[in-house]
Amino acid sequence: MSAVTYVEAIVVGALQGVSELFPVSSLGHSILLPALIGGQWQTDLSIGKDSPYLAVLVAMHVATALALVLFFRRDWVRIIGGLWTSIRHREVRTADQRLAWLLVLATIPVGLAGLLFEGLLRDYLGKPVPAAIFLTLNGGVLYAAERFSKPRKKVTVVDSRVSETIDFSAEETMVMRAVAVEEASDARLSKLGVGEAVAIGAAQIFALLPGISRSGVTMVAGLRRGLNHEDAARFAFLLATPVILAAGALKMPTLFRPENHASLGPALVGSLVAGVAAYIAVRFLTNYFETRTLTPFALYCAIAGIGSLIFFAL
Repeated sequence: MSAVTYVEAIVVGALQGVSELFPVSSLGHSILLPALIGGQWQTDLSIGKDSPYLAVLVAMHVATALALVLFFRRDWVRIIGGLWTSIRHREVRTADQRLAWLLVLATIPVGLAGLLFEGLLRDYLGKPVPAAIFLTLNGGVLYAAERFSKPRKKVTVVDSRVSETIDFSAEETMVMRAVAVEEASDARLSKLGVGEAVAIGAAQIFALLPGISRSGVTMVAGLRRGLNHEDAARFAFLLATPVILAAGALKMPTLFRPENHASLGPALVGSLVAGVAAYIAVRFLTNYFETRTLTPFALYCAIAGIGSLIFFAL
């Protein structure tokens, strides 16, 4: 098989970093882009069981997950601390402890489904036409969620530490406000029922289909259970992090097989690009979903999916 080139790795890395977090399906785009470009790109970037491209994508997924860990580092410190104290004291009392267990329980369904079905679905559906069909369906699901969901009213929490203090610099005040908003959002998420959290997490199973977005379908499930867009996006990103990291750690050894050595350099460069792109993407989206909806992404997926279907049918 052909090795992935540096140019291909940079382009795919940027695409992976953005499309993994934007609700537009990174796997679908990873299949459609090489097929649309054709030529050597289609040869180099073919997804198969022993494909160098697949091994490179695994590295890019890990980089994306690490970007999420970096962005939500304060949340993960609280969540991991909550999990540790919960286990140590055998109790679930605080918001951080409850959120930690909700995340653990909510990742179990997709973890099991991934182990059982991911390879099978990838081998049978990892082709341009199925990816285009599912991308179109993804657009329809996102649009339907916006059309029919009735999210709860967002509750704004102002931290008294910010409002009562006048000696902090503008930058310090902004950081404190950001922390207060993060903690308030995590507190709201911790109030989800166990069944609700597991149902939202289980929605990630649909993302095993190329063209269905992990973040998109998880957000839709959150909206259907009354979360506002900001909290639904936050929960989707928190849920995605351990899943992507675990899948990447499980598959990473394939990148170091002798037949993939020529792709190690491009994999490293592409992963760096993917990590930077993912960090920028999640920073943009967390602000975007404070006031905006999934509708633009729904329209994009529908247009891109239908356009791809027409292209491959001609």
